Amino acid sequence: MRQPGRIQAAIDVLTDVLDRHTPVAMALRDWGKANRFAGSKDRSAIGNLVYDALRCKSSLGFRMGGESPRNLILGATVFMNDTAVDELVALVADDKFGPGALSGDEVALLNGKIDLTSAPDWVQADVPDWLWPAFENNFTDDAIAEGQALTARPPLDMRVNTIKATVGDALKALSEQGAQPCPSSPIGLRVAPAVGSGRLPNVQIEKIYQTGGIEIQDEGSQIVSLLVNAQPGEQILDYCAGGGGKSLALAADMNNEGAVHAFDIDKRRLAPLYQRAARNGADIVNVVEPPSKNLENLLGKMDKVLIDAPCSGVGTWRRKPDAKWRLSEDSLEKRYKEQRVVLAGAKAFVKPGGLLFYVTCSMLAEENEGQVYTFLEANPEFTLLSAGEVYEERIGVDAPKPWSEDGCTLTLTPASTGTDGFYFAVMAKE
Repeated sequence: MRQPGRIQAAIDVLTDVLDRHTPVAMALRDWGKANRFAGSKDRSAIGNLVYDALRCKSSLGFRMGGESPRNLILGATVFMNDTAVDELVALVADDKFGPGALSGDEVALLNGKIDLTSAPDWVQADVPDWLWPAFENNFTDDAIAEGQALTARPPLDMRVNTIKATVGDALKALSEQGAQPCPSSPIGLRVAPAVGSGRLPNVQIEKIYQTGGIEIQDEGSQIVSLLVNAQPGEQILDYCAGGGGKSLALAADMNNEGAVHAFDIDKRRLAPLYQRAARNGADIVNVVEPPSKNLENLLGKMDKVLIDAPCSGVGTWRRKPDAKWRLSEDSLEKRYKEQRVVLAGAKAFVKPGGLLFYVTCSMLAEENEGQVYTFLEANPEFTLLSAGEVYEERIGVDAPKPWSEDGCTLTLTPASTGTDGFYFAVMAKE
């Protein structure tokens, strides 16, 4: 496909996402099935345009005078992919598979007729307007920068599974894919974000992945797993394990000695963990399927309990930009209730002297500090500890510093640490 055809295809896919509320991954898959002539490079280029447009929907719409799929894709082509306006005009002028010739108004807008600095703060930050007060309340003067950092393309991060490989082994195996050590995680590898129509490598077909030497895991997720400071021989409950990424990281940190009990209320989410644990050689991972009564034998016995709580997913907006615009006040309120429920349920498994960890992939105080302090007020047997010392010990004193409102809990963000957004708090049971 030539570039005009790719642009039109991106407009078609984005129309499906915005008008019919189809998840972006599904919309791209459906387009690919209906257009099997398109090659992998074509699909990658189209996907990049769609994701870029969704990441910056508000700011692109402001600069283009509206949020139509055509406006957004044309804006993404010029403002986010460094295509010169004159080049774009010439490309689409007579191409029957493209979006058609540009109007004079479109050319003017693409040439910067509207200055983004005149836009409201929430538009500059590409944060939904209804959510901006909460976002700004959390980050104050840094709010626009934090929002803009969530609009960048993310890298491909991988965790080296130290049960089966070393960082050196993995770097050697993935040298052709451009892997480099992560900036902060001592067990992390990173491939830089794709540029333009480029694509990230498919590391899942590589031997180092197939044999369990690496797992795909954002550096932020790796860091919060390391901050649990799991020790060999401990008994740890991963209370909202999902697909088990953190369970596997904990098992490796424990040198495969002790036990990691991986539980999730949704049996379907747990299903991949059986195969993943086997591939990782993580023998100490014990998958506990719902209902929660299957955990009764663990009550009051856990050295550490990790809650990776259900949340809004604000911290993952770089990777899932369509989720940004699907989030609603009702769904956020539902998450608040779920967080209170999991905190209330998980506390009973912590033994006296044990630790309770609360983690989200959100960057909103209401889901983070707000939940932790409410929990502490209702449960005086738990005390908030400072995570800063453990961060410096495990990640390094020279590593990028997470954002912190209270000096105890930590919030990793794309702007502060170059990771997805993650919140981390640790509480001790007397």
